[in-house]
Amino acid sequence: MKNISIKSQLVIYLFLFVFYLFIVGKGAMFLLTTLLATASAIAIDSVFTYIRSKKLLLTESSVISGLIIGYVLASDNPWWVFVAAAFIAICSKHLIRFKGKHLFNPAAIGIFLSTVLLQAQTQWKGTYLWYIVVPVGLYFIWKIRKLEVLYGYAVTSFVLFGMQMLTQHAPLSNIFGIFSYFYIFVMLIEPKTTPIKPLGKTIFGVGVAAVIFVLTQAGATFDVELAGLLALNLCVPFLNKIPEVKH
Repeated sequence: MKNISIKSQLVIYLFLFVFYLFIVGKGAMFLLTTLLATASAIAIDSVFTYIRSKKLLLTESSVISGLIIGYVLASDNPWWVFVAAAFIAICSKHLIRFKGKHLFNPAAIGIFLSTVLLQAQTQWKGTYLWYIVVPVGLYFIWKIRKLEVLYGYAVTSFVLFGMQMLTQHAPLSNIFGIFSYFYIFVMLIEPKTTPIKPLGKTIFGVGVAAVIFVLTQAGATFDVELAGLLALNLCVPFLNKIPEVKH
């Protein structure tokens, strides 16, 4: 796959996974709503790119955002919720920017604001199929050089939630059942909205896990994983300024 960009590889993977879940789960509505979200994201992004360049372009990032929205939002939401989530996602990518780069993970902010403002429900389709998501996810993490994000997130989550389980006399192995693997191996590592330096990437992963833990303990009623990701997206410009430790 040397001649296929990493974004194109991700698009192919997400589409194949969609059809796998559709066939295995007989989820016709899931397939339809995912295609709706994807088509909406493509159309809205095309409007923005046409205004800017006077050319009609289909961007891989819009396809990825639409597919993720389809995975995460529950299929029984009204159809317009998927369009609204795609609209928010693409608008955030083009309008909320810092030094030429979008600040928030587009799909994450689109989904999060849909749940908060429109009372949309989430389903995180396929997120616990670790035997599919983890191996492929590790490949993408290695290719885009985001291993530090994974390390920071995993270690912090194991420590915080592990201590909680010990105090509750629950088996430590239970921690593997609370991880949202699609979130970790697709959304958390998004390259444009995560730090570029190793130390910054580690702190980013630690921070997301810590925010999730704190919000969970506080009894937050919104999606704490999306909130944690968006909160640390805001910190990326500062994390990119942290000097690396010289050995």
